[in-house]
Amino acid sequence: MKKICTLFFTLIASISFAQQVKVPVDTTVVTNHSVTINGKNIDYSATTGMQPVWDKSGIPIASLYYTYYKRKDIKNTENRPLVISFNGGPGSASVWMHIAYTGPRILKIDDEGFPVQPYGIKENPHSILDVADIVYVNPVNTGYSRPIPDKDGKVDKSKFFGVNADISYLAEWLNTFVTRNNCWLSPKYLIGESYGTTRVSGLALELQNNQWMYLNGVILVSPTELGIDREGPVEVANRLPYFAATAWYHKLLPQELQSKSLHELLEEVESYSINEVLPVLVKGGFTSEETKNTIAEKMEYYSSIDKKVFLQNNLELPIGAFWKELRRDDGFTVGRLDSRYLGIDRKETGNYPDYNAELTSWLHSFTPAINYYLREDLNFKTDLKYFMFGPVHPWDRTRNNTGENLRQAMAQNPNLDVMIQSGYFDGACTYFNAKYSMWQLDPSGKMKDRLSFKGYESGHMMYLRKDDLKTANDDIRAFIKNSLPAEGESTKY
Repeated sequence: MKKICTLFFTLIASISFAQQVKVPVDTTVVTNHSVTINGKNIDYSATTGMQPVWDKSGIPIASLYYTYYKRKDIKNTENRPLVISFNGGPGSASVWMHIAYTGPRILKIDDEGFPVQPYGIKENPHSILDVADIVYVNPVNTGYSRPIPDKDGKVDKSKFFGVNADISYLAEWLNTFVTRNNCWLSPKYLIGESYGTTRVSGLALELQNNQWMYLNGVILVSPTELGIDREGPVEVANRLPYFAATAWYHKLLPQELQSKSLHELLEEVESYSINEVLPVLVKGGFTSEETKNTIAEKMEYYSSIDKKVFLQNNLELPIGAFWKELRRDDGFTVGRLDSRYLGIDRKETGNYPDYNAELTSWLHSFTPAINYYLREDLNFKTDLKYFMFGPVHPWDRTRNNTGENLRQAMAQNPNLDVMIQSGYFDGACTYFNAKYSMWQLDPSGKMKDRLSFKGYESGHMMYLRKDDLKTANDDIRAFIKNSLPAEGESTKY
């Protein structure tokens, strides 16, 4: 319940775009609320507004929209963890995890994550706000965040829209945020989803080396490749466990497989992919026809896709073709980010779905909810459009060394742990690719006890499923608890 609302304008510098919509550069709105988490009432403040990004001469070049939730009954704040949350895209607002995963308010959706009307927001009984304060950050051109044109009305996109530019300016912004909110003594955690995992992996080293800000943990939700090479046979072999998981969900596998638990099935398919499929793919066109046929038959067995389709694709069935092929006979496609969702195409023929069935479903419920919540509950009033997906392209993807950056940050900082969370039915950032990235993140194996993986029976946004919302938040709680050093414990190897 909203208790008190106060409005502070510390500095307002506005610019005007074509429609004369004012962009506040430095504003703060504070409201007070309560939420029941795990049966306990938690009073908290919600601070939302705009904070500038400055250039080297101290001139604002952008204004970022953020929301900061802070528990109110904490006296010993230097021990209070701070979780810094990013979504991905690039170009995606920090809306998804904000109002569906870790925050104190979540969408009104059904137990499997599908939209229900009337739209709206409800309490999140599983939020991590009981154990950590949280700030949700929207990079430039996401949410209400915007660049600020120079005196000639121009924006230098190279300062924002690229792997390394994104990391650099966000690290500077976070330094300001941590300073303003007196969080330097707090244990700090980064959490990123999808491309946000690229972002936070790079930020771990950037914050450490250039802002002198050391972290306790990084949480990678549905991670991207992080600059870790898995092209060619590895990428192809890694698809099969996802194919099997999706076919299992849709009950299309032979009975002896369908009767297994998902975990039992995937353990079997993972082993086959690594030990049988990969060596065959490495030989390419020099593989015997007999061997190709044997592999194709087993691929059909694990995926329900006819072996002829695999053979026609030289065993390299494109993942988009799988989304189109799996339920073709029923007249449906399956979703990219969450293959539990079904879509309908204009034609049943073709090699790629007309649209992403899951994303349209999510936008159906997220868009009205976030626009209402920020304005009515958090009292942030603006005529700016809330960019669910904003204009950030072309995005410079060169020199993506974010996985190596994360490894280096971990090596330099014995306190830094990493947890990966993935949904088994995610076809964009598949769970087995996430496992592979974890295995490759530390080739020495000397830090593998600080790397962990958690899987869930849902998709890219595993938290949309009610059961996984609880489990995944509990996993974050445990991760935070286990990664905090004991009082007085020295940081050293």
